[in-house]
Amino acid sequence: MTDARAVVREVFGAGAEVVARVRLPGGASREMWALDVVTSGGRRHELVLRLDSPGAALETGAGPAAETALMRAAADAGVPVPRVVAGGESYILMERVAGETIPRKILRDDAYAAARPRLAGQCGRALAAIHRMPPSCLPTGSPTDDGADPLRRWRDVLDRLGEPHPVFELALRRLAANRPPGTRRTVVHGDFRNGNLIVGPEGIRAVLDWELAHLGDPLEDLGWLCVKAWRFGSPLPVGGFGEYEELIGAYEEAGGQPVDREALRWWETFGVLKWGIICVMQTMRHLRGGARSVELAAIGRRVCENEWDLLRMMPAPGGRPRPGG
Repeated sequence: MTDARAVVREVFGAGAEVVARVRLPGGASREMWALDVVTSGGRRHELVLRLDSPGAALETGAGPAAETALMRAAADAGVPVPRVVAGGESYILMERVAGETIPRKILRDDAYAAARPRLAGQCGRALAAIHRMPPSCLPTGSPTDDGADPLRRWRDVLDRLGEPHPVFELALRRLAANRPPGTRRTVVHGDFRNGNLIVGPEGIRAVLDWELAHLGDPLEDLGWLCVKAWRFGSPLPVGGFGEYEELIGAYEEAGGQPVDREALRWWETFGVLKWGIICVMQTMRHLRGGARSVELAAIGRRVCENEWDLLRMMPAPGGRPRPGG
């Protein structure tokens, strides 16, 4: 694992010092640090350093160097993102953006009461900007950039897990039978949701976690934002903070292509299926010894929640999916 001090001195020079650092929550294969750095000239920088273990990028994800390029392209397109100071093969160093990322606080705390009614519209505008990013900014050779059928990809993942999940099998069949016609292919963030946004009292300040960006149908991003898991107990379908029409209206007004509501519901249903399979994956990492973790084990109980949501959302044969409740 790369050392924080080594990164700071590589970027700012040998005289730079880390005068304060706090470990932030992060994944099993990465470390996140809030750093206060003072350079030899006395200038203070408030930063976040993400350190990845060698080879730790997900099979479907970009590494730190590719993610650095994505974030810079996003900034050029008008997406609110932290400014990247430097990036390497195992780290990203970026300016620290003040604000909240914990969804339950964003959805419940008085500090964000004025922001909540604005968030769905702000998400729509941010997604329209993401979908204008040039496809050339995506890493080449990534499994996410191969044009593969997303249903086939997640069916293959489920098959490799070797776990029987009849509801997921049924969902795969029903979604395949009711697939909407593709509109266009754009850069897709891949994990745009409540929890990957930095929010202040005025609304969204930054979009985080770009490692799953890929080329795909832009409605994948809108549908993922509406998945029930990212509502965190709220009845509002868009991230727990807004209505479908607020998201769609802002997206279209900001230059996004017209949104087919039935296609959006298909992608929302697909998102529930995808998250359910990911929950199985995470639990198997714990049970099979890949990464012993109480957090990974606890995700296992989310599998049945997604199965229930899918049963409520799935169409009857020849029908169409309806929004999750």
